[in-house]
Amino acid sequence: MLRISDNMLDWLSLEWFSYGTLRSFDWVYPLVLYALPVIPILFIVKGLLRYKSRNKLDMAMFEGSMSWQWTSLLRFIPDSLFIVFTMLVLVALARPQQINEQVEQTAEGIDIVLVLDVSGSMALQDIKPSRLEAAKEVAINFIDGRVADRIGLVVFAGDAYSLAPLTTDYQLLRENIHSIQYGMIPNDGTAIGSALAVAINRMRDSAAKSKVAILISDGENTAGSLDPIMAARLAFAHQIKLYTIGIGKDGLVPYDVDANGKTLLVETQLDEKSLRDIASTGEGRFFRANTRDGLQDIFQSIDKYEKTEITEKRFRDARDYYQVYLKWALLLLVCWMLLKNTFLTNVLED
Repeated sequence: MLRISDNMLDWLSLEWFSYGTLRSFDWVYPLVLYALPVIPILFIVKGLLRYKSRNKLDMAMFEGSMSWQWTSLLRFIPDSLFIVFTMLVLVALARPQQINEQVEQTAEGIDIVLVLDVSGSMALQDIKPSRLEAAKEVAINFIDGRVADRIGLVVFAGDAYSLAPLTTDYQLLRENIHSIQYGMIPNDGTAIGSALAVAINRMRDSAAKSKVAILISDGENTAGSLDPIMAARLAFAHQIKLYTIGIGKDGLVPYDVDANGKTLLVETQLDEKSLRDIASTGEGRFFRANTRDGLQDIFQSIDKYEKTEITEKRFRDARDYYQVYLKWALLLLVCWMLLKNTFLTNVLED
């Protein structure tokens, strides 16, 4: 029942939305951060110069070298506070922000019906492991690469049936493709015209901006009551573009192995002219696939021709955090001023 509801929603709307929120930490003026290492270096250099001049003064006054006590370390506290204060001010000037970015993706999907020949000749093994298995694998890869498109599935031999309606439930489509096998349609033959009629019936009332039927077959029309060219004209009238793929090689091709391990061959011939005429009438293109890789390349080409455009909108919400660093900087500045003006600090400097 859940899947039926999803399909009903697919019919009600052909537009696809996707929302996502991205959170990140960013700096408005990141170049300011390069000054951070400079601050402690300057204070270290200043301290070394002061220490060197103090030693010279001690030697000139015959006081000898100055003895270090643990209380002498207290003299570095004010300078340390001032260093941290300065660095916090620089961090605040770099203006740290937390960015909450909402991404909205909108796509007006297209309708695609895969029309797959499952007649007995699709069991031939000139394309490994067989014509049908190669077509199934490539079809699944094609579905995996689609976004927001409604895809349907029609299978045919001597008769034609709709195996899956137009849907965006790609997992359902993959399961249906895996279930395809030889002999699933009792009446053998190749009813190309009938298969196209079923695909047209699925898409004739569609409001999609683009409607496409992809026919995969290895033979000529030998069954059904509708002429394939007439079906192609009906597709043209309903603004459905037809791509036809002739799969398999001509001549003697292997179809099985006997008990002695000998490969059995059968003569096969593709009616390329009819498939070309169907594609031309349907304002599409004809392709010939002699290998699995060739079939994969054909589907990639169709994927490029019939690509759904995705519109992306971004909404940014920036929250400043420089106030936090400034508050700590002001607190350290107050502490530094108090220490610099206390009696204890004056005593230590003496």
